[in-house]
Amino acid sequence: MNENLENRQKLIDCAKKEFMEKGFSKASLRKISADAGLTTGAIYFFFKDKNGLFGAIVDEPLNKVMQIVMTHYSAEQQEDFSVYEQSSGDHDEFAEQLIPAMYENRDALLLLLEKSAGSRYEDTVDKIINLTDQAYAELAKKYAASCPGKKVDEYMLHWFSHVQINAFVHLITHEPDEKKALKHIKPIIDYMVKEWIELTLEDDV
Repeated sequence: MNENLENRQKLIDCAKKEFMEKGFSKASLRKISADAGLTTGAIYFFFKDKNGLFGAIVDEPLNKVMQIVMTHYSAEQQEDFSVYEQSSGDHDEFAEQLIPAMYENRDALLLLLEKSAGSRYEDTVDKIINLTDQAYAELAKKYAASCPGKKVDEYMLHWFSHVQINAFVHLITHEPDEKKALKHIKPIIDYMVKEWIELTLEDDV
């Protein structure tokens, strides 16, 4: 590893500790650089600013998780509700991809979820909920088209987006064991899918 890469990694390692202890807003760039044995200027050289340093920790894990999520949403758009019957375990493969990706860099995701206030990442959960809303709005329209006399219940659709994302947020912030997390989330997903199918539509009157 050349000196630049080594110094960059030192800053990331020290920043993880500082951000975890104090949160984004109160974290000291001077403390991070001193702990790394470097000047504050090194942070600006490698990361441009405090947000850039935080992003160097959380961007890759977040992007990996979101790629899996968006691929799943895209695949769900292919569902044919005229013949679809939900059964237990339908989404196990999704869980088996997502949970390892989340727990591979759990510390980074905890920073994102619990310590990002004041950063450009502080509304990440809301952004993911909005993406979920958009994806499931299209899915719900297809579902409604297969059910004469029904229309999309916009409130329930949005509520389910919150519930779905918050289920995963609660899991990673409260369950440190990856195997237990996977065991817990599978029946939760089954339950959410079942209830989504039952409650997303209302009578078109």
